[in-house]
Formats: sequence, C-alpha cells, structure tokens
Amino acid sequence: MTDATSTSANTPSSGNGEASGRDVGLVGLAVMGQNLVLNLAEHGYRVSVYNRTTETTDEFVDRQPFGDHIVGYETIEQMVASLSRPRRIILLVKAGVVVDKVIESIVPFLDDGDIVIDGGNSLYTDSTRRQTALADQNIHFIGAGVSGGEEGARNGPSIMPGGASEAWPHVKEMLQAISAKAGPAEDEPCCDWVGPEGAGHYVKMIHNGIEYGDMQVLAEAYAIMSAQGRANGEMAATFAQWNDGRLKSYLVEITSEILAHTEESGQSTIDLILDAAGQKGTGKWTVISAMELGQPMMLVAEAVGARMVSSFVETRARAAEVLPGPDASPALDASLTLDDIGDAIYAAKLISYAQGFMTLDAASEEFGWSLDLGSIAKLWRAGCIIRAVFLDDIARAYAEKPDLENLLFDPFFADALSSAIAGLRKTVVAAAAAGLAVPAYASALTFYDGFRTARGSANLIQAQRDYFGAHTYERLDKPRGEWFHTDWVGSGAAAVSGSYSA
Repeated sequence: MTDATSTSANTPSSGNGEASGRDVGLVGLAVMGQNLVLNLAEHGYRVSVYNRTTETTDEFVDRQPFGDHIVGYETIEQMVASLSRPRRIILLVKAGVVVDKVIESIVPFLDDGDIVIDGGNSLYTDSTRRQTALADQNIHFIGAGVSGGEEGARNGPSIMPGGASEAWPHVKEMLQAISAKAGPAEDEPCCDWVGPEGAGHYVKMIHNGIEYGDMQVLAEAYAIMSAQGRANGEMAATFAQWNDGRLKSYLVEITSEILAHTEESGQSTIDLILDAAGQKGTGKWTVISAMELGQPMMLVAEAVGARMVSSFVETRARAAEVLPGPDASPALDASLTLDDIGDAIYAAKLISYAQGFMTLDAASEEFGWSLDLGSIAKLWRAGCIIRAVFLDDIARAYAEKPDLENLLFDPFFADALSSAIAGLRKTVVAAAAAGLAVPAYASALTFYDGFRTARGSANLIQAQRDYFGAHTYERLDKPRGEWFHTDWVGSGAAAVSGSYSA
C-alpha cells in the first residue's frame, strides 16, 4: 500500500540505508522504472517510489517481493521528505517536457546539494540546460544514459552518467552496484563518470545511433539470405554460429532466437511481422549532431533513412508493381557465400563503430568534455543493446594510444577490416546486381573507399563552389591555409584573404 506519511529525512543513511532516511527516490513506474527499483532493492537500497497514477504505485508496491525496501508515496512532497540527505532522486519518465515538469514539481522540496538524476532518453542539450538551471539553485543534476531495456534495468544496465561532477561521489557506489558487470572476472561495472553537462546523454545518444546501424546491418544480412532462398531455421543456425565467434553480440544472439521462433501453428513468427520499422528519435538526433560536428556517421544516417522508407508500406507495394528491377536470374550471385555475408556484417560494424567514435571525439573537443573513449567502450561491454565482443578491442586500442587518430588506424582493426572488406565488396556488388537494397553495406563500403583515397574528386566541387559563389579554394602548389579565387569566365587565379562557406 502507498505510505501517505511524510517522514523527516535530514540524516544521511549509512551503508545501504540503516538511518532514518531512505536511500533513493524514483519517479516513474513504467516497466523500466519498476525494474530499476527492483534492481536497487535487490542490492539492498531502500527505495521510495512515486508515480503520477497512485493505482500504479499501489499495485507495484503490493506485488513486489522486497517488503519495506520499497515504499510508495502519494505525493512528490512525501517521497522527497522520506529521503536522507543529500537526497538522490531518479527520474524515469518520458523525455522532453515531462522531465521539465517533474523537475519543477520536485525542486520546491529540495535543499542545497540534493541530486536529481534523469535516467530517460533525453536530448543532451536538454541535460546541459537542466544542469545549468539547477546549479543556479544549488541542486546537482545528473543526466544518465541507461541502456539495456527492461532486462537490463532489472539485472544490470549500462549506465552513462554525466552532469554535475560534485554529485558523482554520492551516487557512484549505488549506480555501479546496480550496473552490468564485464571484464575477465565479470566484476568491472559498466558505469563510470562520463563528463560534464549533457555528456552522459550524448554518449547514450551515440550508443543508440550505433544500435540503429547494427540492426540495419543484420536486417540486410537477413534480406540477402532470404533472397538466396534460405529457410528461417537455417538462418537462425547461421546467426547462432556467428555469435560463437568474432560477431558475438547481443543483437546477433537475439536475431538467431527471433528467426528460430515459431507460432503454435508452426509458422515462423518473423514471417507474420509487418516490415515497417519504428523509431523514437535518438538515431535522428545522432545523425543531426554528427552533421553539425562535420563527422560522417553515414551508416547510421542510412539506417535511419531505411526505417523511414520501410514505413511507406502501401507506397512501396504500388512501386513494386510499376518500377522495374534487374532481370537477373538467379536473384543473387550463386557464388556469394555465408562467409562473404559474415565478412560484410563484420566490416560494416567496424566502420560504423569507427564513425561513432569519430563523432564522440569531435564532440569532446567541441564541447570541452574530455571524453575518455576507451572508458566509454568499456561501459558498453555488458548490459546495453550494442554489447559485443570487440568492444574489449576498442577499449584496448584507446588504452594503448589515448590520442589514436582513428579507430581504423589501430593495427587490430586495420587488419580485421582488411580481411573482411572483400566480403563486404562482394556482398554489395551481388545485392546491387540483384536489385536488393543494402544501404548500410553500401554506405560502409563507400566510406571505406572514400576514406582510403589520398586524392578524390572534391577538387571539382571546390571549383564549382568558387565558380557560382566565389567561395574560394586552396591549391596543391601553395601552402595550406592560403585561399584563391578564379575568374572562371576570364583567366588566372587571384589570392584572397579569406574564404567563404556555402
């Protein structure tokens, strides 16, 4: 039952909460919130909970198995008053205006040094704004990315906290206790301080962008194997086999289980699902931020675009009747093997992660966050959706060379990509010849070939920009940083003092 009393909470609890005040409050009892509360209670923390709908609070508290470790309250004021100081309050509510409204409702009951933790999928700029606003009121704000879905929230998520560093010592033990564990002994918390302002939610945003890319890469492998005529059971076995090697990851594992799942009728469940993918916006945020920073997260951009195209279900059905494709027979090059497709997955994932870490590095410099890229890779080794075996290799690469210019320059990744790129190239060629859309694979290959090209074709683009807009250009026969403009209908090039951007 809901506790309607208002308990004084002016004394900090000791250990896991043996003093009068309770350890932590949580607002928002949707599935994620409920599971995180159970996780906290299982680790010995006494949790005060509040939900806008009292019935939800009562039902949850009545059926939870941890007794008075979890107590519900009818009002925000009562919940806040039940906590020891500095009060620690976790919000797991819908991102956006709801977070602001909940913070507004809590602040009047807080004291100097209390801590508000937003564990939702908030936009990083909102977290930066909230930290600044609350700091003016002497309240500490943490924007914590939390990944792992319902299972992670209950059994150990990846947690990416950022914001007011003064608050970290007061929440570190708690957040690390409930997080997933990784490492050889599985005792290294997948939770560590990320950086100031909105850094925690920024890292979570990039995680989600990479997640979009990973899912699209696997969906394209499924599409190719389906076009080869492979049965769902065979594909399930293939993904299971891949999950025993270099592609070992949560998403490969669940893809195998999805493809193996059948209805009571014996029909594959996957064959009954409408091919229209939803999205909640974090992939789009990732692409927008990467573009603002001048970073080519091209694979994620294609993954977001592919979801958009998938939503045009009726339009695609009409287009299938009127727009011709290739007349190739068989539909796919018979020489394309499962090893080739596995190489395509691996190479595309390597390239996507490299693009993600390029963006993290650029954001760190742009915002002055001093992000530790190796530490971030460690946070993603367990608990989160993109957990994969090669995150250990990413962490190792940055540990050995913190100023690594690009992940693909690390010897391990350079060699791995070199061995897999032929399979990616063969897969893209075969799919294109058969009229099969593989935007993630094609994007990965395009990036690879563009990135390794010492001299490309952008000189023509610069000439075009200078022709129609006098935007100027640099020359090979002059030092970098000197800019020139050509009178294209006359003759000769003139040096100019600056350049203009289009």
